[in-house]
Amino acid sequence: MALDVSVDTTTPQGAAMAQILSVFAELERRLIGERTKAALAVKKAQGVKLGRPRSLPDDVVERIVRARDRHATWRAIPDELNKECVPTAQGGKAWHPATVWLLALGAARQ
Repeated sequence: MALDVSVDTTTPQGAAMAQILSVFAELERRLIGERTKAALAVKKAQGVKLGRPRSLPDDVVERIVRARDRHATWRAIPDELNKECVPTAQGGKAWHPATVWLLALGAARQ
């Protein structure tokens, strides 16, 4: 809702105006969403890679995929990466099973 509009919501007219403003605010949010979705679909159809580029070296991703291909568990892979102090994509020190799973899932989609 537009909070910068001074409407006295203690009166029936003010309450009605506040409701009308909120309806149009919601309409605008939905229109923005539709335009964004359409623009992203066009870019995707043009072959543009969407999203943040991967900041993890390819050899680390390949290592995770190879470990999984050898039937290493989702827990064993990050444990090994942590033991060897392999930095995460954001420079962190702790790998987690969910992170490894998401990386393997993303690599499989490419």
